[in-house]
Amino acid sequence: MTADTKSGVVGVLLAGGLARRMGGGDKPLRTLGGRPILDRVIDRARPQVADLLLNVNGDPARFANYALPTAGDVIDGHAGPLAGILTGMEWAAESHPDASWLVSFATDAPFFPDDMVARLLRAAGEQGTEMACASSGGRTHPVFALWPIALRDALRRAMVAEEMRKIDAWTARYSLAVVDFNADGPAGLDPFFNINKPENLAEAEARMAGETAAEPTGGGAGAIS
Repeated sequence: MTADTKSGVVGVLLAGGLARRMGGGDKPLRTLGGRPILDRVIDRARPQVADLLLNVNGDPARFANYALPTAGDVIDGHAGPLAGILTGMEWAAESHPDASWLVSFATDAPFFPDDMVARLLRAAGEQGTEMACASSGGRTHPVFALWPIALRDALRRAMVAEEMRKIDAWTARYSLAVVDFNADGPAGLDPFFNINKPENLAEAEARMAGETAAEPTGGGAGAIS
């Protein structure tokens, strides 16, 4: 992605959920490999966009050490990720008026590709679609998606007047490019593996340990100096 392209794209980190399957609390602050999951998500997302918004509900002070702009859902009642996307769109329109696109990132999936945004943009451009989202393993991942900021008013109307809550119901109204990232992860592992339950966290730890063990050592070709 060129610097000029990146300047027109901002991101929203969706961290406003209730994490019921994890027993509540802030799921992205759970530790993975000695660091909060959110740290790993930010490391992957930040280089891909011009700026990031952290969408969180409740007291934002618990995320103060991240030095990112924060905003709670602009639709009350824990209306799901679509509310976080709308929040990101409205923040982008105010804070980055020259940006055309918002990319949403789930904050419980620490392995997503570091070229995801570039590939979503390319697909939308080549296919002439209004939106783009990721897929892998035969499943779409609508929370990892590219959104036109210009549709923010239409999305607000749908959420308020129609009480729309499902992302798929929203994207069905527009043209959507689906970008397959199947087997892009190491050893064919799903790059959009997400941590919903405690056992998923253990799986992610095992995956990280496997990736670390596979890293080259010594002074040979490809070694990390």
